[in-house]
Amino acid sequence: MEQRAADLLRAKGLRSTAQRRAVLTALHGHPHSTAAELESRIGVTGGGAPSSGGLSRQGLYNVLDDLGRAALIRCIEPAGSPTRYELRVGDNHHHLVCRSCGRIEDVDCSVGHAPCLEPGDDRGFAVDEAEIIWWGLCADCRPARG
Repeated sequence: MEQRAADLLRAKGLRSTAQRRAVLTALHGHPHSTAAELESRIGVTGGGAPSSGGLSRQGLYNVLDDLGRAALIRCIEPAGSPTRYELRVGDNHHHLVCRSCGRIEDVDCSVGHAPCLEPGDDRGFAVDEAEIIWWGLCADCRPARG
């Protein structure tokens, strides 16, 4: 994954730094990760300067911002949940969120192209995306709620 991360960064015109590669690698296989989860996977230092080429907490947020602006990651913000990050970008997918355990699952868009919904009155906006989150109970939590 490290080489793939380097290739992705270069393709977007970003320098392939150890910190950026570490974040992309930490997200691989862990969609919908919070910054705190990434911190624990990467070994982020809590304070100011990181030791031995690591990443500070502020550095992590800077990298997440850089990767988001380059469309290498996507952030989602389900209500009542911390911001979450994923590598799946540019395919107009949506999310299911469990109200009980917080589990998040990707859902392919049934329309396939953006925007998949049109507002009744666009008020002059040129709409190019609709972000959809469905809320409910996952299969594991439904029986517990009876």
